[in-house]
Amino acid sequence: MNSRTDQLKAIDRLLTIMDELREQCPWDKKQTIQSLRHLTIEETYELGDAILDNDLDEVKKELGDLLLHIVFYAKIGSETKDFDIADVANEICEKLIHRHPHIYGDVKVESEEDVKRNWEALKLKEGKKSVLEGVPRSLPALVKASRIQDKVAGVGFDWEEPQQVFEKLQEELSELQEEVAKQDTDKIEAEFGDVLFSMINYARFLKVNPENALERTNKKFIKRFQFLEEKAKSLDKSLKEMTLAEMDVFWEEAKKL
Repeated sequence: MNSRTDQLKAIDRLLTIMDELREQCPWDKKQTIQSLRHLTIEETYELGDAILDNDLDEVKKELGDLLLHIVFYAKIGSETKDFDIADVANEICEKLIHRHPHIYGDVKVESEEDVKRNWEALKLKEGKKSVLEGVPRSLPALVKASRIQDKVAGVGFDWEEPQQVFEKLQEELSELQEEVAKQDTDKIEAEFGDVLFSMINYARFLKVNPENALERTNKKFIKRFQFLEEKAKSLDKSLKEMTLAEMDVFWEEAKKL
């Protein structure tokens, strides 16, 4: 691996390239913090894909793309004299030191849960009115639900046993079925949301990341369905021309792959 000196040289090289691009490249010159936002979100999802695929070479590349965005934002901030890359780095350094009194202070912790509780308590002392302020509004709903549950659990608002969560899930499923029988669309949606929220909470107790679990199933389904499409193509048929029974034969074959 590279030495600390080489790591710092690489960062310095990136900063220099960013300066040059901002001065000389027509596209880079035009960018603003607002115009970069959607690109940054896209890069973050691409990193997430690489992590799910456990493709470490791709993770390295996607981390580079994200690092470029961080440097880009810092460059724009320096032009407006609001902040630069040193301010960004120092800000997170100070936050990490403040949020880890068990490392940089005299606070004693016994477990990861203690650390999480201290973290949330410190954030409230810093002026946050709610532990949920740190959950971004624009997060996808599934991820947001998971983060909300993590946050409130960090201050002790939580179930004690997985079985309690499972029982709550069963209760929510029963309530959903009741509304389905009544055919009230608005209430069905509300109860369906409660079921999903309970499922995500149960996943947390099972130590399963719900986003990863669902994406794993998405990929599995895509692979099997594309196998089905290829089989249909080999028979010079479209899926619309096949019966469900015919498709099911190939689907069962796909499951063995």
